[in-house]
Amino acid sequence: MKAKKLFALGIAAVMSVSMLAACGGGDSKPADTADGGNSSASGGGVYAFVAKDVQNPYMQKVYEGFENACSAIGAEALYKGPEAATPEKQIEIINQLIAQGVAGIAIAANDADALQPALTEAMDAGIKVISLDSAVNPASRQVHIEQADPEKIGRGLIQAAYDMVGGEGGIAILSATAQATNQNLWISWMQKELEENAEKYANTPLVKIAYGDDDPTKSTSETQALLTDPSIKVIIAPTTVGMLAAGKVLQDKQSDVILTGLGLPSEMAPFIEDGTCPWMYLWNPVDIGYLAGYTMDALVKGDIDGTTGQTFTAGDLGEKSITDAADGGTQVMLGDPFKFDPENIAEWKEVY
Repeated sequence: MKAKKLFALGIAAVMSVSMLAACGGGDSKPADTADGGNSSASGGGVYAFVAKDVQNPYMQKVYEGFENACSAIGAEALYKGPEAATPEKQIEIINQLIAQGVAGIAIAANDADALQPALTEAMDAGIKVISLDSAVNPASRQVHIEQADPEKIGRGLIQAAYDMVGGEGGIAILSATAQATNQNLWISWMQKELEENAEKYANTPLVKIAYGDDDPTKSTSETQALLTDPSIKVIIAPTTVGMLAAGKVLQDKQSDVILTGLGLPSEMAPFIEDGTCPWMYLWNPVDIGYLAGYTMDALVKGDIDGTTGQTFTAGDLGEKSITDAADGGTQVMLGDPFKFDPENIAEWKEVY
């Protein structure tokens, strides 16, 4: 079947300089400054990125961009994160970074609210705090880095699922954790798309929402459980870990169930090429980290404070503006997602 583009995005917007720069993405790097690198008027110091979990390939790509930005800025990048995607371990790491006296913390949250006491303590200590990918609540940050318009993501994924099954067959969602703010926001827009267009989606109901906790083993078992329901004809996985796990299960079982969602081209190419996943979407995770690095530096230097309407230059991404976020805080938007399908996956699987 012929794919319909749901999001408009030029190739040039995706293929930024930050995506092409080669860097290591997984090892923590200790600060070499005597005071741990706390902020100063000139910026710089140690900027820490706290991943959902350190083994997540998507998080490693985000850190690659963060490290690229820090290198250009003259700051030192630090990669931290738990082995499993839990807020408790992230809190321990935040407390360690406070003790170290880093200049800034950029975090992809495993729980929007649980991190608030630790992040508030960090801000009280003069550390700049931003969230990215999955937001913390507004009281826990100066600003959030939003990868794309949540409404476009949620509605677009439902529209894709509908097209893939020709309007006939139940939909299942394989999410990350039940507390992931980005996942929950996208799912809420999926539900609104279904509710507001009930007649169109009469034969494509949402059958089940499953949670794989961004863990490959659990995501695999949840996918297997979804396949026991014959009414499910398409799975939406708005998480790269879930996409890869679901793709493997569907491929191994030679299932007729179709997959779409948000995936890394390098991981999902085999599933797009064999039709398991007719098409999918994603923004550039390297650019997410790159934007976070420049946003952090602007905060540390005092060029911005996270107030709506402020602007700053984010390296090769150009000028960015701070806007109101749906949760009552503020955000910096990267841009629209890009569609990956059989026509372009061979090119993009070599990029990220």
